[in-house]
Amino acid sequence: MKKQSRVGVYVCHCGTNIASVVDIEKVKEVISKEPGISFARDYQYMCSEPGQNLLREACKAEEADSIVIASCSPRLHEATFRRAASGAGMNPYRIEIANIREQCSWVHKNDHEKATEKAIEIILSTVERARRNHSLVEASSPVEKKALVIGAGISGMQTALNISNCGFEVYLLDRNPYIGGHMAQLAETFPTLDCAQCILTPRMVETGQHTNIHLRTYSELEEVSGFVGNFTVKIRRKAAYVNWDLCTGCGVCTEKCPSKVQSGFNRNLSERKAIYTAFPQAVPNKVIIDRENCIYLTEGKCQVCKKVCPCNAVDFEQTHTIEEIKVGAIVVATGYDLYGKENLEEYRLGYTEDVLDSLSFERLLSASGPTAGKVLRPSDGNVPKEIVFIQCAGSRDPENHFPYCSKVCCMYTAKHAMLYKHKVPDGRPYIFYMDIRSGGKNYEEFVQRAVEEDDVVYIRGRVSRMYRDDGKIVVKGMDTLSSHQVTVRADMVVLSMAMRPSTGLKDVVHKLKIQQDVNGFLSEAHPKLKPVETLSAGIFIAGCAQAPKDIPDTVAQAGAAASKTVELLSKDKLLQEPTVSIIDEEMCMGCGQCVTQCVYDAIELDTKKKTARVNEVLCHGCGGCIVTCPSGAARQNNFFMEQYYAMIDTLT
Repeated sequence: MKKQSRVGVYVCHCGTNIASVVDIEKVKEVISKEPGISFARDYQYMCSEPGQNLLREACKAEEADSIVIASCSPRLHEATFRRAASGAGMNPYRIEIANIREQCSWVHKNDHEKATEKAIEIILSTVERARRNHSLVEASSPVEKKALVIGAGISGMQTALNISNCGFEVYLLDRNPYIGGHMAQLAETFPTLDCAQCILTPRMVETGQHTNIHLRTYSELEEVSGFVGNFTVKIRRKAAYVNWDLCTGCGVCTEKCPSKVQSGFNRNLSERKAIYTAFPQAVPNKVIIDRENCIYLTEGKCQVCKKVCPCNAVDFEQTHTIEEIKVGAIVVATGYDLYGKENLEEYRLGYTEDVLDSLSFERLLSASGPTAGKVLRPSDGNVPKEIVFIQCAGSRDPENHFPYCSKVCCMYTAKHAMLYKHKVPDGRPYIFYMDIRSGGKNYEEFVQRAVEEDDVVYIRGRVSRMYRDDGKIVVKGMDTLSSHQVTVRADMVVLSMAMRPSTGLKDVVHKLKIQQDVNGFLSEAHPKLKPVETLSAGIFIAGCAQAPKDIPDTVAQAGAAASKTVELLSKDKLLQEPTVSIIDEEMCMGCGQCVTQCVYDAIELDTKKKTARVNEVLCHGCGGCIVTCPSGAARQNNFFMEQYYAMIDTLT
């Protein structure tokens, strides 16, 4: 007869989180009387160093074959206790967590007796599972000591620089032909009013010239396969119709090009040529040809740029190319896009050229913008004497648009109003707001400065109506502080549009097999303990791809993502979690349903044996194949059905 496994139990007080609801002494008394229980002990904080030492001592003394720790969620401290047990000589997969905090004391805090009974049942059912656990061994795989960063805005550049400065090679990918992202479009930054270009341009140049950084601009992610430490990535380089190895960025071709179109970089407030660089400080400083507006590529005529190019760099025969690289880690830093003002039908002026979004106004304020820093109305070129800024345009509006706060709008609107006053001293800025959120170092002082030094008028209330009248934009709203109707005859209106996930992020998410939240931003593995990690090992997130944030927070998170990446790349081998799926070949029918179900491509069919086979390194242990398998051949280590049957029997 097989010897029954000996199980030890530690009950954590969790301060008063558990002990104030659950009768710890009664739990210990009942548990200790169960057959096969080696010991039942308690401690105030099992996750503390003394608590972990108790666990280590029990492991070293071999008092039990398996140990159950009745405490909080395993998401918090399962890894902590497994490390402690492993260091003391016990197989870490003989440790189980019985969650008697989130699943017991917190939800039954008004019924101590029932909570105590439930805690006992949870522990006993977990004991039955622990008895049947197998001693698992982690698999290992080598690490490709290179990284891929997707998105070359300020977060992507900072991440790439931090990683490369640690001696690792980085591929920096961006769909635009330049690096810098939206920060390159800004005029000045809050709360110091530093010139955005003065901050950004040196960082762009450093990124472009770094020997460990390989720029892949005007490129997109085509395909990703592999696993943490060993990703195979295909990058599609879009045809620029210019050989960048020959191009010097002299600009002769741009001067001579006869085709003019609106400049997307300048938010359609000016024109550019069909062959162009987005802005003078662009890195790399190379031209590209806009296929949709090039006369030769659309009509078969012209070729002026090819004729005048002194470097013979123009190449109309250029095509898209695919490059395959191998990396050990991936950082997603795809940034944000603004919600389109055309979506705000409630203002009925979404298409009016004198109603601008915040990035468009940034371009008007910028010295390198379409008006060389002069604030001029797009419709007639006159200086606006009264401007209305409307905050939360598309944000905090769950009925019509987005429910979340875009976080930075209050601050950059105050900045816009201040800069407008600096450029138009006799102008009058009005800000309609719901409430002011200025949470950051020197942020509240910045808003106060706008009010006290620059006479910015704040009106607490939402705009109810906008319409044109005699060349003016009439803005009506209610001042909720004075309970009076407010009417402003403005020359220009600036909308603080909601920040939303960048266009194309959904496609990146699908290829990387990572998760998005309900608003489309990337989901972190844990909001407190793993804020830059995803549930897919080896893939990290940084910047506004996760949520709206300002530049300091973006740079800080980029550093955190880089730190995690360097930590991974510094290892020669990675240990893989062994709680993965396995296939019982004797039961497998070779139907292939598990192959199509697996979202991680971790299962393949063995054509000779006619059975499925799991790649343990790729498997994430999600259990999808187990649900799908019609014959019951798919199983998961330490998640066996007999374990759950035993747990259920205990509860019934």
